[in-house]
Amino acid sequence: MTVPVPLSEDEIAGLLAGLPLWERQGDAITRLVAPIRYHAGVALIVHVADISRLTHHHADINLSFNGVRFTITTHDAGGVLTEADFELAARIDAIAAGHAANWDIGA
Repeated sequence: MTVPVPLSEDEIAGLLAGLPLWERQGDAITRLVAPIRYHAGVALIVHVADISRLTHHHADINLSFNGVRFTITTHDAGGVLTEADFELAARIDAIAAGHAANWDIGA
């Protein structure tokens, strides 16, 4: 197993520019997916959890009244940002876009 390599500040800035819905918070990146109904949020979380299991990289996930917040850092590298964080963020964006069509259906 390879050890994740922390990104430089320039690399982080460049990758973050390609993910406009994400913002940096210290040594993590975060995104709030909102507005979203509760059950749609649960479905989104399950889908992201499945992808995370397959890629062996996980986000911290918080479901609340105003949406689903994803926070990503590489814990295996001591809580710093690595390429895996930005790859997972891009996957979450794609999953969220796929779920968006169903957010207004049901309660």
